Amino acid sequence: MPLDKFDHALLKSLQCNCQTPLRELAEVVHLSTASVQRRVQKLKDEGYIKSNVAILEPNKLDQVITMVVEVQADKTQAIDLHLLKESFSGPEIQQCYYVTGEVDFLLVLLVPNMERFQEICGRLFDNNANVKSFRTMVALDRVKVTLDVL
Repeated sequence: MPLDKFDHALLKSLQCNCQTPLRELAEVVHLSTASVQRRVQKLKDEGYIKSNVAILEPNKLDQVITMVVEVQADKTQAIDLHLLKESFSGPEIQQCYYVTGEVDFLLVLLVPNMERFQEICGRLFDNNANVKSFRTMVALDRVKVTLDVL
């Protein structure tokens, strides 16, 4: 389904606040509420809108340390990479990217303290035969964090 300017405007508004009432969205994009409702449902059905989420404040939830971890795999055959991807899909990992370059994976984790991070390292990296090496960086400040695509 090709997107038009109304669809793009709806997506842009919804990614800022997915709980915006349909009547407000209709005013923003200059369409009827019924038309906006049909378009939003179609965007969901077609997979443009993957989910509606709440963006939480990590500091309020004692997830005060942001860690960025570069992981180099020992073996890069498809099955080995698949197993690593599965192991890096746990709830403690906020984001995981399979990347090109000197490392194979880039992970972003939020942790309450270094002890918790050490536990995660032991389970995911130290005891994983396919992890050749990993390097950790601690974020000093979260300058920009967004899920925006448009």
